[in-house]
Amino acid sequence: MLQINFIKNNKEEVIKRLAVKNFTDINLIDEIISLDNERKEFQPFLNNAQENLNKLSRELGQLKQKGKEEEFQKNKLRTNFYKIQIEGFNSQLKDLDDRINHKLLLIPNLPHDSVPKGKTPEENEIVREGGKKPLLDQQAFPHWELAKKYDLINFEIGNKVTGSGFPFYKNKGAKLQRALIQYFLDYNNGAGYTEYEPPLMVNEASAYGTGQLPDKEGQMYFINEDKFYLIPTAEVPLTNIYRDEIVKENELPIKLTGYTPCFRREAGSYGKDVRGLNRLHQFDKVEIVQLVYPEKSYTVLEEMVNHVEKLLQNLELPYRILRLCGGDMSFASALTYDFEVYSAAQPKWLEVSSVSNFETFQSNRMKIRFKSADNKMQLVHSLNGSSLALPRIVAALLENNQTKDGINLPKVLHNYFGATEIN
Repeated sequence: MLQINFIKNNKEEVIKRLAVKNFTDINLIDEIISLDNERKEFQPFLNNAQENLNKLSRELGQLKQKGKEEEFQKNKLRTNFYKIQIEGFNSQLKDLDDRINHKLLLIPNLPHDSVPKGKTPEENEIVREGGKKPLLDQQAFPHWELAKKYDLINFEIGNKVTGSGFPFYKNKGAKLQRALIQYFLDYNNGAGYTEYEPPLMVNEASAYGTGQLPDKEGQMYFINEDKFYLIPTAEVPLTNIYRDEIVKENELPIKLTGYTPCFRREAGSYGKDVRGLNRLHQFDKVEIVQLVYPEKSYTVLEEMVNHVEKLLQNLELPYRILRLCGGDMSFASALTYDFEVYSAAQPKWLEVSSVSNFETFQSNRMKIRFKSADNKMQLVHSLNGSSLALPRIVAALLENNQTKDGINLPKVLHNYFGATEIN
């Protein structure tokens, strides 16, 4: 959530940068400023009533001591008047605060200066590419056929038991999932990330904190009886660990990682782009999160990008890194890099990770602060990244490494999987 003083002091800059994200409801900016001005004009009335009540309360004590009962009772009635007046003022101020906060929640984060303009994924910038695309036989199979051939994943049973987008992994397919998850976690642990196994459901405050609500409400699974949301990513529970906390400056950076299943409704998804593992409603993912000193967040972002890039290099997958344009960025992000791997038998590029800097957008919602050396309270910057999402990694591993005799596995997975190939 943007800070209201920043909006007021930088109105034209805010409008200019929101345009990069193709945000059109600019009237919200004027409405927020107007409501905040109204609030500030109203505040002195409350302060005056509170001062009068405090003064009268002191006088009541003196009258009681002096035994002036009649005057005491008369002034006591006046205190009731001020109490009712203050209650009314507080109610009106709360209403103004609620209206301001509601409108602030509708405004996306401001994009970083380096974010390119654009509206569609085709306008994202390719930062760099790595690895080599495999040359497959013309008879090469897409991953959903390989999964059936080697009895790795059953999409039909998942469709029967739950519905489309909920596959069953079995035999060596389940083992490959476990191998990848353990490898990703070990890799992150080695880079200084503290591992958590978080809940798979969060409350409304947590979903608001990271920016899933109200922006992605229709994409989240909701449990009405308990008012809980199934998590779309481990970012949500991990970042909310520090909601409403003041961390010590020497604790920064805070580095967290966790594996969870993730749940996304993906409303409106259909057709060939959702075939097999390309788009699921439930999938496994390992996440990394950092809370950092503001001046260091973009250096940390590059470090996280390099961290994910090394994972893909170790998996021997062809990949590319994209800087997302304004129109393809998430609501909460200030700058996002997407990682895509090339899945050779489809053939197409598949997104497997997003690494983002949210600056103070999330920490302002969650009130995650630290006290700096000059004793000033500041908001931390929050960052997160997929490290990695499994379905499309599995798709690319199966397709790119297929042979007539089986599926070769990258060297880094041999010990985790307990074999060099799937056959």
